[in-house]
Amino acid sequence: MPKMKTNSSAKKRFKLTGSGKIKRNKAFKNHILTKKSKIQKKRLTKSGLVHKSDEKRIKMLLAI
Repeated sequence: MPKMKTNSSAKKRFKLTGSGKIKRNKAFKNHILTKKSKIQKKRLTKSGLVHKSDEKRIKMLLAI
């Protein structure tokens, strides 16, 4: 059986942490930033973790 290919869009968006969790960037920080507060934009800069219910699907895309 051939090797599974990694999904190109997923490999750009997600990183694996040392403990095996999946790290992601937060949405809504691209445009229309004038109506968002400084605090909101600052919070969106930090990365978050993928929810446990979505981890299995993303790991399949990353071929892990």
